[in-house]
Amino acid sequence: MTFLTSTALHATRSPWLLGPVVAAATVAVGWLTSRVGVLVPLALVGLPLAVFGLVALFRMPRRGVLAFIGYCFLVMTINRHFRGVPFGLGIDGMLVLTWVAVLFHSSRTVVQWGRIRNDLCYLGLAWFVINLLEVANPAGASLAGWYYEMRGTTFYWVLSVPLAMLLFYRLQDLRLFLGLVLGFSVAGALYGLKQKTIGPDAAEQLWLASGAAKTHVLFGVLRVFSYYSEAAQFGASQAHIAVVSLVLAVGPFRWWKRMLFGLTAALCLEGMLISGTRGALFVLVAGVFMWLVLSKQLKVLVLGGLLAGGAFGVLKYTTIGNGNASIVRMRTSLDPNDASLQVRLRNQARLREYLAPRPFGGGVGSIGMWGEKYNAGKYLSTIAPDSYFVKIWAEYGIVGFVIWLGMMLYILGKSCGIVWRTRNPRLRQMLLALTAGYFGVLMGSYGNEVMNQMPTAMIVYLGWAFVFLGPTLDTPRKPVGQEG
Repeated sequence: MTFLTSTALHATRSPWLLGPVVAAATVAVGWLTSRVGVLVPLALVGLPLAVFGLVALFRMPRRGVLAFIGYCFLVMTINRHFRGVPFGLGIDGMLVLTWVAVLFHSSRTVVQWGRIRNDLCYLGLAWFVINLLEVANPAGASLAGWYYEMRGTTFYWVLSVPLAMLLFYRLQDLRLFLGLVLGFSVAGALYGLKQKTIGPDAAEQLWLASGAAKTHVLFGVLRVFSYYSEAAQFGASQAHIAVVSLVLAVGPFRWWKRMLFGLTAALCLEGMLISGTRGALFVLVAGVFMWLVLSKQLKVLVLGGLLAGGAFGVLKYTTIGNGNASIVRMRTSLDPNDASLQVRLRNQARLREYLAPRPFGGGVGSIGMWGEKYNAGKYLSTIAPDSYFVKIWAEYGIVGFVIWLGMMLYILGKSCGIVWRTRNPRLRQMLLALTAGYFGVLMGSYGNEVMNQMPTAMIVYLGWAFVFLGPTLDTPRKPVGQEG
């Protein structure tokens, strides 16, 4: 290393040596790449960026939360384009490093730890402890499967929610969060439209050819997945953000902001449709229902109910729109004789029999993708959970499922109470949008794995944090005409 450093320094003083040094370095990098792979050029580019990022993070820890938000949207497409590198673990590293930066700053500045002494953080910690106890589950699930599965279920919750409360505790932080989430979602919808009209790129085509085409190309029609993990998550996330945007579009904001929110909602609805994800419809319907209930306007509730009933009737009892493949696929979600639904019911019957003598389930990570990878010899790994509710039931048993569902309903009820009592009309509308979106995701998770996947998990967890911070952000109502 000393020799290389001295050579490089000498080359900078002797320009005629610079060319041979660069050529030798290029040959060395090429040779290493041929032996090791793409990790070499990635490391050469990534290491300086990583050093720069660490310096920026320790100077201002809140940048870690911003990076976390953006990375959760992009991590799956990064994985698809740079295969063989576990970029998903970058989320874990990002959150842990941000905590280290916060602790480093706490020795120099006053960190208001009192913000995280609340029931939301305590619930997250309790669920994390339950997950730690699940390591000793008698079913004997793999430790690797447990780790990879519990990340989206509890690890990101117990790390990200307190971070948001410590670092993102102002009204402008809530606006920034919503702006980032809506911006990335609009970009996702536009990229999805590009996939539909122009087609997937080479890396995405390779991903489809590796097995994903079985579920993403139906009757010759691509189920668009954009830069998300797959079409189901793309569709559910787009429906989630469509709900948030719709609620904001009717809020007490300036006209041009309402127009932007309305355009965002329209683009996300289109993204939901082209994903071909039938479960996304339930995210949308449940989210809109919660918005109408919390709107405190009986006329709006009745009108919204009539419109929803009309839309249901069109899908259920007519053939209107059957020329559009996306509408046809959505229509099958309302068919009780749908083949996919019958398979799910049979799988649930098998699970019911297996779990009857196992009140604590088969262990975290024993079913689904991580079950297939790390618990291939287990009975649960042969059954597709499909529903996140079913997955929780299979992994934690009826005892764990009741605890988890109780926590989810408590958070929902507490959020509704906070929204109901908020006086600032703009803040109330933003918290209402997050609460309605969360309810939509929770109901959508009954049919698919939604709220444990990125970026939905991140949006839900940070959304909880802002809603629970609502009482401290609230201010008296401003005079009419001063709303932003």
